[in-house]
Amino acid sequence: MTGTPSAQYSIVLRVEIDHKPGALGAVASAIGGAGGVIGDVALVSVAGDTLVRDITVSAGSQAVWEAIQQAINESPTAKVVAVTDRTFQVHEGGKLETTPKQPLKTRDDLAMAYTPGVARVCEAIADDVALSHELTIRKNTVAVVTDGTAVLGLGDIGPEASMPVMEGKAVLFKEFAGVDAFPIALATKDPDEIISIVKALAPTFGGINLEDISAPRCFEIEDRLKAELDIPVFHDDQHGTAIVTLAALINACKITGKRLEDLRVLVTGLGAAGIAVTKILLSAGVKDVIGADSRGLVSTQRPDYVDGTMNSVKRWYAEMSNPEGLTGHPGDHLGGRDLFVGLSGARIFPAEKLAAMNDDAMVFAMANPNPEVSPEEAAPYARIIATGRSDYPNQINNVLAFPGIFRGALDARATQITEGMKIAAANAIANLVAEEDLREDHIIPSVFDRDVAPAVAAAVAEEALATTRG
Repeated sequence: MTGTPSAQYSIVLRVEIDHKPGALGAVASAIGGAGGVIGDVALVSVAGDTLVRDITVSAGSQAVWEAIQQAINESPTAKVVAVTDRTFQVHEGGKLETTPKQPLKTRDDLAMAYTPGVARVCEAIADDVALSHELTIRKNTVAVVTDGTAVLGLGDIGPEASMPVMEGKAVLFKEFAGVDAFPIALATKDPDEIISIVKALAPTFGGINLEDISAPRCFEIEDRLKAELDIPVFHDDQHGTAIVTLAALINACKITGKRLEDLRVLVTGLGAAGIAVTKILLSAGVKDVIGADSRGLVSTQRPDYVDGTMNSVKRWYAEMSNPEGLTGHPGDHLGGRDLFVGLSGARIFPAEKLAAMNDDAMVFAMANPNPEVSPEEAAPYARIIATGRSDYPNQINNVLAFPGIFRGALDARATQITEGMKIAAANAIANLVAEEDLREDHIIPSVFDRDVAPAVAAAVAEEALATTRG
């Protein structure tokens, strides 16, 4: 399996081609025959009877690159002289830079931005620390903090290897919500050390976005930081996923005519996202939820709960869900369920098991890159299907939530991000799909919809201010 050609496996081939009719066409045929899709073709130079062209090609995997080069080189009229990995090129030197907001062209500029004028600003903040949120970058800056233990689907790859993801997160903050974010990758996995470091860094930032920290440590780290800091702390792997999932579900219920409080739900995968999705569903009014981890359904009847070896987060889950005490494999308990939320792994049960679900079933199979059940396989059994992938309709993507969440929290000078703010964000996202535009394959806005972040920010800020007034 080589996969569908995409930009992530995009290369630029520098090719020498004989300057005669049909030579470029032969190269194009060779690329297509090997599984590549041609994008841009640029002329680099002409030297006698030879042209040099840069040809941009998308493939389905790195393995296809070699096949493409071999196919071109087998042509008597062309040869590959260089290959550039476009994805690595994007990351060359990192994806961020520091740019001053104020000019420094005169002595007066320097006197105000730095010494001696800056001393007056320092003294004002020393007298009233709250001014740091107006007179420094704290007003608009978020720390993206990780220890590199749960990066994408790659797992524990270390802080250095996590940096491209953290930089990417910072780029999304800026692009979608105008928030300045800075990646901080920590060379420790110890929760106490992480908490201590983040607390020590907090005077620099207006908010803390925790990212890609493995469960169950992530729960303790977030809870303690929320209790000990006076700026918003938000673990996006938990709450970003939960918010967008709830937004999609709100609209899915509009189509199916079901009510949140009547839904019967199965969640698989009880890591950071699975726990948070369950919490927000319960907060939004869902009453009947069962959840499964790698050992099967979680309940107060399971041996590890009874003998006390189940961790505290799972114990909470067992006590707040599965009132019937069901046990066993999740695929055997789809009967009578309205919603399946997958945050676990590929193909955990045969698609045919979905047939036991209620009419107008909703399947949110969000494991990446390979969902619990493919949309094609789920289609005969589910009315509405969502995934975490961009190449299918109804993508559940955190970028719909976190930029606007922090934009609103910073604007309102919120000290925390509450459950009410998360639900307000979910409703704002859902409401951006107009009633007349709602369809089974359109229950959530596009990640490129520029109305999303401002709408989420406004809803979050309004909820934050209302809570403060209350």
